[in-house]
Amino acid sequence: MSKQNHSLETRLAQAGHTIDPNTGAVTPPIHLSTTYARNENYDLLGDFIYSRYQNPTFLPAEELLTELEGGAEALLFASGMAGICAVFETLSSGDHIVAPQVMYHGAQDWLRRISKQRNIGLTLFDQSKPDALRNAIVPGKTRIVWIESPVNPTWDIIDIAEAAKTAHEFEAELMVDCTVSPPVTTRALSLGADVVFHSATKYLAGHSDVLAGALITRELNDRWENIKQVRKYTGAIIGPFQAWLLLRGMRTLALRFERASENAMKIAKHFEHHAAVEQVLYPGLENHVNHSIAAKQMTNGFGGMLSMLILADEQKTQKIATRLKCFISATSLGGVESLVEHRASVEGPHSIVPRNLLRFSIGIESASDLIADLEQALEKL
Repeated sequence: MSKQNHSLETRLAQAGHTIDPNTGAVTPPIHLSTTYARNENYDLLGDFIYSRYQNPTFLPAEELLTELEGGAEALLFASGMAGICAVFETLSSGDHIVAPQVMYHGAQDWLRRISKQRNIGLTLFDQSKPDALRNAIVPGKTRIVWIESPVNPTWDIIDIAEAAKTAHEFEAELMVDCTVSPPVTTRALSLGADVVFHSATKYLAGHSDVLAGALITRELNDRWENIKQVRKYTGAIIGPFQAWLLLRGMRTLALRFERASENAMKIAKHFEHHAAVEQVLYPGLENHVNHSIAAKQMTNGFGGMLSMLILADEQKTQKIATRLKCFISATSLGGVESLVEHRASVEGPHSIVPRNLLRFSIGIESASDLIADLEQALEKL
């Protein structure tokens, strides 16, 4: 059977497993060299010249991401923000960006910065309103529509197919942050997106020990070539060891995402009507306002990200996070360990996140242990 006919789980588990004919090694090597030799005719011996351009260690991970997303090409970056900055570095003065009011705060802070310093227009739309995206577009000027789905940290769902249709109607490109909905559950390119972004630090790598970003394009075009040039000349390149760790992490992506989704659903249902909880925000719940869209886009689980609005003020809400024992109070998501954070405090002065919101990244521990830990913290409230 051709590997192309294997299931996604099998392809992930065997990612990069090309047997070395000389040694029989199953695991791919790490190429640490920064430069590559030439022969007596001054021709390069292979396809590489300098590791700021490309490194052999990057290729298995980039090829796997291209295959998983159904794209034309993928690029790895030194961090998620390095990938985001590369995208918006392709814009010119007078161009316009559309993005959600609620989104990853680091990306939004960068958009505010370039809007102020480079005469690039920025409109932040209310992601909870169906027509807000269309109304935010400036015909003839909007070049990029940037969305997340689910939206961090309220987990609203944006209809990717509808967003793509709207963006393309105005000759803009749709770029989708799928950090919390990796290709084991959502394939945004098949829904019409032009570029998919991942903070690969999160679910793709999955062990809180790799800093990485990734972009995958649906087609090779001028903007994509521009992004490649930005990575090359700004040095926003991932290190060989980090690329190797990323590939290793992706081999267990299907298993980790499945377990995290199962745990999150159990926790969401348990606390859905809890006396100390105002609301559980999780797209897997049937009463979630965008559940039907989520079910259409997220075909293999709703992920491990959920938030709770606590029936308490900001100070008491923060206190709950410090009382948890199983959950680690830390920023990030998508790792094997469960995390909690008071999101508004982390996001800073521009945050419109409710002050009584706790964001949870559910890991692969026992769901009963996590539920018991939350119960003991809420009981003291």
